[in-house]
Amino acid sequence: MRPLILRHGLSLDGYAAAPDGVPADFFLEYDEDEEFVAHMAGVLGRAGVHAMGAQAYREMAGHWPYQDGPEADAMNRIPKVVFSRRPIDTPWPTTTVCSGDLAADVAALKTQDGGPILAHGGVRLAQALVRADLVDEYHLLVNPVALGGGSPLFTDFTKLKLVDVKSFPRGNLALTYTRPDTPAQ
Repeated sequence: MRPLILRHGLSLDGYAAAPDGVPADFFLEYDEDEEFVAHMAGVLGRAGVHAMGAQAYREMAGHWPYQDGPEADAMNRIPKVVFSRRPIDTPWPTTTVCSGDLAADVAALKTQDGGPILAHGGVRLAQALVRADLVDEYHLLVNPVALGGGSPLFTDFTKLKLVDVKSFPRGNLALTYTRPDTPAQ
């Protein structure tokens, strides 16, 4: 059974999406931090499938096919799954659209062979995955900025176990959490 890993960015004050008037991509100097870029390329490259909501899919499909480098390679070669209740154009090769019940669709993906399901992009999908208790591992990317408002990732009490911490020269943190009952590896 392959795990579902949720990769999501957070501000220091815990928001997963910026309020109106703040740039949606609030990661500070992301492209200038070579260690952080290398870390992200590794996370993206280990995925068996990239899962995302329709809006994130449209944004990524308009960006990654025109980029070079290890992150772009991972995003372009690894299959994508889009969760959308409405029809969506899928210009990216190897894209599947799931429009049924989120829990049932994720359960079916987990039974397939291959590497982990890496869900990213879009706070609504991330919140839905958390609320439905579908996430096996959290890769939370904390940026050294306080937004003062926005949308949180967690909307209910959620207990997690910290399993890894990485810090990067520009102040970003990569925190990895699992469910509290996950055995140590």
